[in-house]
Amino acid sequence: MPNSREVRRISGFLSARQARLHLDRVLDHRDRRGRRWPLDTLLFTTLLGIMTGQKSFADVERLTEVLSVATRHLLGIHRAVPDTTLRDALSTVEPEQLRPILHRATRSAHRSKSLSVDFDLPFGVVSMDGKYVSVPAVDDRYSQLVTHDADEAHLSGRIGTMTAVLSSCQARPCIDVYPIPAVTNEMGTFERALDALLCAYGHLDLFRLVTYDAGACSKANAQHIRDRGLHYLLSLKGSQPELSYWAQLWLGQRPLQQADAVNIEGTGRAQVTRRIFMAACPAAPDGWEHLRTLIRIDTHTFDRLGQPNTETFYYISSLFIDRLSPEQWLTVIRRHWALEPVHQILDGAFAEDDHPWVLENPRLTLVIMILRRIAYTLLTIFRSITQRSDDRRQ
Repeated sequence: MPNSREVRRISGFLSARQARLHLDRVLDHRDRRGRRWPLDTLLFTTLLGIMTGQKSFADVERLTEVLSVATRHLLGIHRAVPDTTLRDALSTVEPEQLRPILHRATRSAHRSKSLSVDFDLPFGVVSMDGKYVSVPAVDDRYSQLVTHDADEAHLSGRIGTMTAVLSSCQARPCIDVYPIPAVTNEMGTFERALDALLCAYGHLDLFRLVTYDAGACSKANAQHIRDRGLHYLLSLKGSQPELSYWAQLWLGQRPLQQADAVNIEGTGRAQVTRRIFMAACPAAPDGWEHLRTLIRIDTHTFDRLGQPNTETFYYISSLFIDRLSPEQWLTVIRRHWALEPVHQILDGAFAEDDHPWVLENPRLTLVIMILRRIAYTLLTIFRSITQRSDDRRQ
């Protein structure tokens, strides 16, 4: 159980934003007979449980049992909430009904100037990536079949979401989560996920550059980004052999001394040196007429034995090379890498992989995944904006 003071602080923060989230707009599909708890109260209780580190419905019930009288009055939770009530109620919720809650939380933070672009970048950047959770259930809508062991009759599926993080903002909030249908993958979902993101925030001008790893690097996706009036920065790997060949031909021969910018962090064996090499695209391949800039990044580190190790990464962008300085290009790419720590937080602090809360109901598992990302975004604002001291933020 978390520290009672932390629970009070998070409860106060969440209570102050409860009206802005409009949890009461989520449709309640339960039978009217026997409803003892409003659905918005159950959603609010689940968010509080996730934000305070609970790992199951039973943990949330225990949390509501030990809340102080003052906190109960503040939150409107007058008695312990049964875990079975939470499970049964949330199992009737459509996952798509929860995404607007995340949008409202983001727009509220934007209105309060909590999502301003960091000073080292001239415009907003959104980083997108997919994440999967494995469950022993498949429904061919939310959960995709992975393996089927006939000997042990073991069924394994995975539930995917496409996460959009505002990487140009200090708080790194998750501003959207789009379910990946079981019949497709990241590549096939990207266009719909981007359109949904623009539908929610297109009028706010939160971002002008979209970054993604090689999982969505294709002509169609790149053209789709440009058709929406945005620019792209995509990681380049073997899935695009022609582009990879030309990028290595144009940039692969440049020596270390000709790096456009160098960034060094840490000391001794913990030192990380990054060198960025850039070139304007001289002649884009067919279908990539919007390609303007090629980038190579060499990352030099030391392994556990102290031996030097070098990794090379290639990127392509529709932005002109002089639109950003070399240091800013490196910042944008490193900010995309910051999406991985977001997923690590979901797997670490929230224990999404080890404790998905629900195993046999893919739709309910997805509902919890979306609520977890709403909780993450609220906590990033609580940490980066509400908490003033560096110690409190840690």
